[in-house]
Amino acid sequence: AAEMPKRGRTDDSVEDVIAKRVAALAVTSTSPVPKAERGGAAGAGGGDAPGAVIGTHSGTFHCDEALACGMLLLLPEYAGASITRTREGAYLDECDIVVDVGGTYDAAAHRYDHHQRGFEETLEGYDIKLSSAGLVYKHFGRRVIAEIVGEVSEAHLELLFAKTYKGFIREIDAIDNGVEVAEGDLKYTINTNLSSRVSRLNPSWNEDTSDDVANAKFKSAVLLTVTEFIQVVLGFMHRWLPARAIVERAVDAAESVHASGKILKLERFCPWKGHLYDIEEERGLQGRFVYALYADTSGKWRVQGVPASGPSAFDLRQALPEPWRGVRDDALSELSGIPGCIFVHAAGFIGGNATYEGALAMAVAGLEA
Repeated sequence: AAEMPKRGRTDDSVEDVIAKRVAALAVTSTSPVPKAERGGAAGAGGGDAPGAVIGTHSGTFHCDEALACGMLLLLPEYAGASITRTREGAYLDECDIVVDVGGTYDAAAHRYDHHQRGFEETLEGYDIKLSSAGLVYKHFGRRVIAEIVGEVSEAHLELLFAKTYKGFIREIDAIDNGVEVAEGDLKYTINTNLSSRVSRLNPSWNEDTSDDVANAKFKSAVLLTVTEFIQVVLGFMHRWLPARAIVERAVDAAESVHASGKILKLERFCPWKGHLYDIEEERGLQGRFVYALYADTSGKWRVQGVPASGPSAFDLRQALPEPWRGVRDDALSELSGIPGCIFVHAAGFIGGNATYEGALAMAVAGLEA
């Protein structure tokens, strides 16, 4: 099987490698070759790559087991595996690892079902029960992420593991377990998420639903889910993590920006709100920071309020002064007594100034308002 590329390599990308693995993947609904006839494939470690067999259920497939299989295919020991889709216990017994079927959760035996009575497993810190994708992620996720991103520090690996669960796997767990995204009457339904797109890959009621057709479509579901998973992980690695480092440095230097320690100066613009909330929680600084300063693409400066109830919320810990809102340019500079003002949004959540010093003065005035 092809080796997963590391950072800096110029040959096949991770997506290319997994596409080749899925293209070569055999998906059947017949009894797998018995473990005893597959040599090392029956070993306690899950099996040697060429002979390993992943078991999952037949019939209608879902996002969770498609992704569970896809994540396993990223690992060296399952890189050349086949998949058996069945509900026959005797067939499943011959599989090296089984996901989403079998009525058993036993990591030591590589059995990862979540449908059985009494199953309440969650990822630590969360209250949503795991699906088969969540179970595979819990036990193999760190290794899978390392295969995707290459060399990574333990600290960054833990951040990526937590972020990928919160920002990707958790949704799949919730949908598969019937957990609504919100309580009460929903104003609309979301039909474009990954789980919905996988559902549409199933043969329709008025199409050929034979095992061969269903298994071929399941391969498409595996490729869809694992490709999106890879893209998300790489995005977190190459865009989300570098942004976090910028916010961390701004938090560390906040008291040098202003004695209150409530104003952040970002060395460059980046997605900062989610990171700020995470860092505040980690350091016990919840609610401390009020404004963030950063240069825009023209070299001018922005002062932006920190949301009050979450990184995507519209409410603010402290809006810019009400008399400034909707005022621009010289009129704003005259009103505020601060040179170089460009604007303050009518909602008071953001303003602009020609210089860093002017933006800082606007933020300080906001604190004192």
